[in-house]
Amino acid sequence: MVDQALDPKLPQRIARLNELAKNLWWSWHPEARNLFRNLDYPRWKQSYHNPVKQLRMIDPVKLRDAAKDPGFLELYDSVIKDFDEDVLGGKGWFAAKYPVGLPGPIAYFSAEFAIHTSLPIYAGGLGVLAGDICKEASDLGLPFVGVGLMYPQGYFHQHINPDGWQEEVRNELNFDEAPISRVLSDGGQRSIVQVQMDNRTFHIGVWLVRVGNAKLYLMDTDVEENPIEVRQCASCLYASDRELRIQQEIILGIGGVRVLKVLGIKPSVWHANEGHTAFMMIERVRQKMEEGMTFDEASRSVRESTVFTTHTPVPSGHDVFSVQLIEKYLGGYLKSFGIGMELFLGLGRADAADNQSFNMTAFALHMAEHRSAVSALHGQVTRKMWHSMWPDSKENKVPISHVTNGIHVPTWVSREFDQLFDEYLGKDWLERQDDPEMWEGVLNIPDKEFWEVRQLLKNKLIDNILERAQRSWAEGKMTAQQVLTSGVLLHPRVLTIGFARRFTDYKRATLLFHDLERFKTIVRDRWKPVQIVFAGKSHPDDQPSKQLLRRVYEVASNPDCLGRIVFIEDYDIHMAHYLTQGVDVWLNTPRRLNEACGTSGMKASMNGVPHLSVRDGWWHEGYNGKNGWAIGSGPEMAYSGEEDKADAEALYRLLEEKIVPLYYDRDRSGLPLKWIAIAKQAIRSTTPSFCARRMMREYIEKMYTTATKSVND
Repeated sequence: MVDQALDPKLPQRIARLNELAKNLWWSWHPEARNLFRNLDYPRWKQSYHNPVKQLRMIDPVKLRDAAKDPGFLELYDSVIKDFDEDVLGGKGWFAAKYPVGLPGPIAYFSAEFAIHTSLPIYAGGLGVLAGDICKEASDLGLPFVGVGLMYPQGYFHQHINPDGWQEEVRNELNFDEAPISRVLSDGGQRSIVQVQMDNRTFHIGVWLVRVGNAKLYLMDTDVEENPIEVRQCASCLYASDRELRIQQEIILGIGGVRVLKVLGIKPSVWHANEGHTAFMMIERVRQKMEEGMTFDEASRSVRESTVFTTHTPVPSGHDVFSVQLIEKYLGGYLKSFGIGMELFLGLGRADAADNQSFNMTAFALHMAEHRSAVSALHGQVTRKMWHSMWPDSKENKVPISHVTNGIHVPTWVSREFDQLFDEYLGKDWLERQDDPEMWEGVLNIPDKEFWEVRQLLKNKLIDNILERAQRSWAEGKMTAQQVLTSGVLLHPRVLTIGFARRFTDYKRATLLFHDLERFKTIVRDRWKPVQIVFAGKSHPDDQPSKQLLRRVYEVASNPDCLGRIVFIEDYDIHMAHYLTQGVDVWLNTPRRLNEACGTSGMKASMNGVPHLSVRDGWWHEGYNGKNGWAIGSGPEMAYSGEEDKADAEALYRLLEEKIVPLYYDRDRSGLPLKWIAIAKQAIRSTTPSFCARRMMREYIEKMYTTATKSVND
């Protein structure tokens, strides 16, 4: 039973605004966003583009006026018609391609989902990918349910103090203002299922998030039946404390499987997004053994219907728990259905000689028949990384394939390019977004129109940064010095480079500062200046990355760089739209073979922002010599003490000899024709190959239907 009370203020004629606001379908449909924008623009902006909050704030008189406004009602009826066709129509690519369908939906487990800023339960790229997958599943008409955790405090908000140090601020989510609905038990209780850990019972509540025709179930321990320490268990994302972390992952995996069973949902394929979710596999084994299967039979059945995607080639990125924690939190659980601790620990052993730890990724690789990395290069790295688990196979025969990540085009394309594509590619371009031939039409867009859109997007970015800085200054959150480093001196006619991603050592945010004097010369050139916008968060416990962030702030505060280096605090997906659409170049500088995929550069390229990156992750596949620039040599140059020096030199030379001169090389009408050619090639080559539609079709054809067939056989 879903508790989704209607807003009593809404006139009957527009009563479905509440239903629309509670379904995040509106977040990637421009006309639906226009509907709420036109309803009350000041409240739309004040609510941070959250229609649930907007409807709670709005004056009832505004609603009554809207219900009588012919123009608004025409837009309302059109949006509701499209909404019903998409969400209730039961149509889409999947139904046409697979008319028999699946025996049950795809169940997609992930520790984080980034769908919209009104639901801040994400930390970075893993969550953005999960959110894009939910949206694309809806667009394709794929039967799909997501399973995750509802973190009342979400991930932290970032504040940079006057000394340049990151401070973490946590705010409680106002559930009444979020696009969610409480799922109640048949008896009306908030607790749906229970999980036993460490001689305690954890009662779990559930929230429903509607994402088009996909459903996302989020679990919550903040229910009355739990004591205070249990209620806070899942309060924030990626708890640092190892005991809290294992509790969260047990709730996510074991609790998630139980929630689907109680709701009567019987998935045909179970997709585990990273090792955080892997405990769902042992709960499925337990349930099958409860039905009469032996452990071997149950394990084989689970493997055949399980897809596992691993996302990181960095060893520290994989969750590892001590044997003591496993015994403490899962000992009684395993004993209850007759599984020996040694047998279970063996499934989580990445190294045969290591009997002190349990590796969640190793466990998932053991328990999933269908295993995937997230780019072609990451597939090679992953097969090498886990070769020891298949010692009798050659490295290139290790059974881990890859499906390169993609981005949800309707979410990440700017409204301005959307309209330009409508005109030059056809109104149905979104339906053909993974067709490379269609994207040849981008080359026919007049250079003047193309450049006007690029300049408009850049101005929108700078205006947004200025507005944020003014608001922070007015609220007393910034000193005068901080205001100067926050973007108020950015100039729309200066070549602008964007670097926005999680701050961690291997991403090398400070590579540009390797030779600081040379760098200053580049950014301060009188006739061809450069400005750089940085954004990103450090994990609260990652002190080295906080040092990197502080170093960026120090350089931004340097009088020689003032106005040329900017740091935007509290980076989120709202600002990500402005940055990926508004800068001129997107910079990525990971150490080689450390970036599994990376998708921010895809978002930028799709909006005519060329990528400047080391050939790692997706750029190893995406770079063609015409659509951006590659820093240094190929991925075979693994980490060495000279890598930073060599890459900094290559980056400086690219900027000095190619990128900066090319940007400022204008014809008589002021157009940088050669630059525009590269920007068009970025769109043409990137969008069809790195869109979520291509990715999801690949998952369906390579993983999901194969898993379903093996189960049916």
